[in-house]
Amino acid sequence: MSSRPRSRPRGSGRGSSTVRLRIGFVVIAMVMSVFAARLVQLQGIDPQQYAAMAAAEGQVSVVLPAQRGDILDRDGVPLAGSIDGLMVVADPSLTAQDAPELATFLSKRLDLDYFVTLERLQARDSRFQYLARQVPAAEARDVVAAAKEEGFLGLELRDDPVRVYPSGDVGANMVGFLGTPDKDGAAQPLAGLENSFNTWLSGHDGEARYQTGSGGARIPLGDNTVDEARDGADLTTTIDRDLQWYAQEVLARTVTGARGDSGSAIVLDTKTNEVLALADYPTYDAEHPELSPEANYNSRALTDVYEPGSVSKVLTAAGLIDAGKVTPRTKFNVPPQLMRQDRPIGDYFDHGWIKLTLAGIIAKSSNIGTVMAADEFEPGQLRRYLSAFGLGKRTNVGLRGETKGILPGGTDWTSQTGDRIAFGQSYSVNALQMASAVNTIANGGMHVDPSLVRGTATLDDGTKVGTGVATKQRVVSEEAARQTALMMERVVDPDVGVAPGAAVPGYRVAGKTGTAQRAGKDGYDGTFTVSFGGFAPADDPRFTIYVVVQNPRNGQGGGSVAGPAFSQIMGYALRRYAVAPTGTPPSRLPVEW
Repeated sequence: MSSRPRSRPRGSGRGSSTVRLRIGFVVIAMVMSVFAARLVQLQGIDPQQYAAMAAAEGQVSVVLPAQRGDILDRDGVPLAGSIDGLMVVADPSLTAQDAPELATFLSKRLDLDYFVTLERLQARDSRFQYLARQVPAAEARDVVAAAKEEGFLGLELRDDPVRVYPSGDVGANMVGFLGTPDKDGAAQPLAGLENSFNTWLSGHDGEARYQTGSGGARIPLGDNTVDEARDGADLTTTIDRDLQWYAQEVLARTVTGARGDSGSAIVLDTKTNEVLALADYPTYDAEHPELSPEANYNSRALTDVYEPGSVSKVLTAAGLIDAGKVTPRTKFNVPPQLMRQDRPIGDYFDHGWIKLTLAGIIAKSSNIGTVMAADEFEPGQLRRYLSAFGLGKRTNVGLRGETKGILPGGTDWTSQTGDRIAFGQSYSVNALQMASAVNTIANGGMHVDPSLVRGTATLDDGTKVGTGVATKQRVVSEEAARQTALMMERVVDPDVGVAPGAAVPGYRVAGKTGTAQRAGKDGYDGTFTVSFGGFAPADDPRFTIYVVVQNPRNGQGGGSVAGPAFSQIMGYALRRYAVAPTGTPPSRLPVEW
């Protein structure tokens, strides 16, 4: 039986295919029209807005912390440095739901502000928020691990160096510290070199930017860019850490033993005027400054001003000798009291008429004799000398908050003011200024800018400081400085001087005591500043040391309070640097006639 193909119904083949094809084209056209309209909207109406929205939706920006430079002593020993640490960050898209509980957890474990932490955990339109920076690595890992065990999600760790101060309180008032973080989580420099040289030390943080998908994962082929961090530079100081430590120990014993308020001790390299020690008391531990809330976090040696007292008599004497007005042997008949206009000038000790040489005036620290000698100056001459010694102007060693003191001039320099300035009252200094002035005599009459930084470094205000830019200026002749040093030796002579306690066995020592009234709101308040400044060996100086104590309550003066501290610190410095005695006989200038 033969099979025959079935007949196809008329009109059911090609015609129906054509209809379906036409319907498909219409649908495609409609879809394309929608796409075209959207494209016109994106590209023609507001392309930048939509591009920004698209980029922001999955964009994450992360800081790449720069390594902060170390602060080093002159031998490269760290006074401040950085160790490995971590920052704790949050993804608010994952932390917002449990933000109150998580904020409580973190504020207790990391000592964070609860409300600031809560705000960051709930930040809208953000995938990255700082919570804590510069956290020790072990502590940060423990906290994040504990948070995960509690069921909290969205916390991560990133590298973030931690600042440490391995020497504790040694040089703390000078070094400073980093304090409460800024809004971006970076620690703020709050005092000392950390503050003054912040830009130099901090370098520049980098930034990593990348795109993430809806689940928070990084898109491999997305917009990923990295701006590498630029680490900060080290800052090498002129400080000798061991000498700094010893000076602080002696100063602390001296101030507390005298029941004083505060004090400073400075050690200078005589030839270069580099600061080898800049000690302050009270001080604090730079690792934990919050434990000393009443401390002056900056160096009192530069911020505190006071009248220097009799130490400045050696500046007056050096100027007189340099000007050719007197010699160490010039004779003065010193009365028990000197009337100047309507006010008497007296000495700290009672005496009748005494016959003193200029060397004797310095050895006995006579105010009356100093004023009589200063009468030989021409008008304005003493002020010019004191200014050349560096008084009345900042030392600019690189620490913020330094005072320039007060050196009267013009109509403020009356005859009575000039008399008092000659023996160290009616003008003010800071301790480093006074130490540097005494060092000028030790350095043969040449004033060198004091330096706290080796080489050259740049302050945040753009000023360059350091040994590399220090300038020199001759103040008095070398011979005038030598003769002044010979007079200063008589101060520590046990037979004729007022400060035998400042002597260093085996060495020739030149120095001068200072005891000055302290000014309060209503004039002199009955308290005193006592000090001792000098150098050794007297005939070939290696170190200049200045010690000052504010308001000692034991009733003693500069020779008995600051003199022994000078002796201890100077003896240590000479031994540490193996400075041999010169072996020459000490000064025997006559003090009386």
